[in-house]
Amino acid sequence: MADEELNPSVLGTYDHWNQVYKDELKGLEEFDDPGTEWFGKSATNRMVKWISKCSDIKEDSRILDVGCGNGLMLLALAKLGYKNLVGIDYCQSALDLASAVFRKENFENVCNWIQMDLTSQTLIWDKNCYGCVTVSDLLETEKQVVFDVCLDKGTYDAISLNPENSKKARQSYIENMARIMNHSSIFVITSCNWTANELAAHFSGHFELLEELPAPSFTFGGKTGNTVSACVFKIQ
Repeated sequence: MADEELNPSVLGTYDHWNQVYKDELKGLEEFDDPGTEWFGKSATNRMVKWISKCSDIKEDSRILDVGCGNGLMLLALAKLGYKNLVGIDYCQSALDLASAVFRKENFENVCNWIQMDLTSQTLIWDKNCYGCVTVSDLLETEKQVVFDVCLDKGTYDAISLNPENSKKARQSYIENMARIMNHSSIFVITSCNWTANELAAHFSGHFELLEELPAPSFTFGGKTGNTVSACVFKIQ
């Protein structure tokens, strides 16, 4: 199925997610509820546990959560002592929510929040702070940021459901992800729409699969499969 596209869905649209995070911010303010932990807490724990056990990843390693949403995965890392965190999302409402979650937990100084869309933009380091620029406008003199760890829990899935040319958006995402990594960087992704083999095929032009993380499985009709796929990649 690696060459096939998923059926378009409202889950692949900006308007949907922008409203979701506006509603969740209201829920945080009124009920102290930060909102949904996508794919469940176990998916977050699986990724965070792998990072915490990787000896190459230090507390000051530069860690990026792509499509950070309410920031709960970054918060889990902050609680373990990681202090060089960046969350990006194309919805400002998500960043407003995530920063509010961090303030409530007294971790407001360990994470930078940047509104951007990785399918068309990249991150730069300018005058000792992060910025973003459209890839087509990137100047040779501008310094792109290189992250030690990049995380994705559901963002690639949402891009895959985009009603407007999801294949092109997926390919741009993969290319721009590779821009902000080097050969020592790690990319950890969790998906509920693609298998590990399909993810490996999608990313094969720039990445190689290092490891598939154990995930909950089910058996139906004599065949066994995973409810989610969790993979670790590095640049080829």
